[in-house]
Amino acid sequence: MSLQSFLSNIWTEIKSLFSGMPSELQTAIHIGVVVTQNIKNFVDSSAADVLTAIIPGDIDDEIKNWLRAKLPAILTELKLADSCSGLTDPAAITQCAIKVLQGLDADIQAPFLHSLSVLVAQVAADGKLTWSDGVYLLQWYYQHEYQAFA
Repeated sequence: MSLQSFLSNIWTEIKSLFSGMPSELQTAIHIGVVVTQNIKNFVDSSAADVLTAIIPGDIDDEIKNWLRAKLPAILTELKLADSCSGLTDPAAITQCAIKVLQGLDADIQAPFLHSLSVLVAQVAADGKLTWSDGVYLLQWYYQHEYQAFA
C-alpha cells in the first residue's frame, strides 16, 4: 500500500466520522475554521471592532458572545499576546495577538492557527469536542470542505 492510498483511506474515514457527527459539532468545527481563517486574513483593517470583524456574523448570538469573551483568553493562553500583557480590553488583546501572528514565519504561524482553530471549535462545541478529535476533524474540514468552497 502506497503512502498516498494510506492517507486517502484515513481521509475517507475522517469524512465518514464527520458526516455522522451531530450537526452542532459540525457547526463548531466550521466556526473554528472560519474564525481562524478570518484572523489569518485580518491585516490592519480599519474595522473599529476586531472581534466583530473576525467572528462570523451568521453564527448563533450565544456562541458569538462566548467567542468574544473566550477568544482573548485563548490567544493569551497560546502566548500570542504576551507582549501585550498589560492590556485588558479584549479587542486590544486580539489585535495585539494578530500583530504577533503577522510577524511569525509561515512555518511557525500554521501550527498556531491550527491550534487556535481547535480551541475555538471546542469553545463553540461547549466542551463536546475533544482535542484529539478536533485536530483531525478540523484539518480534514479545512482541506476538504472549506477550501473546496472558498
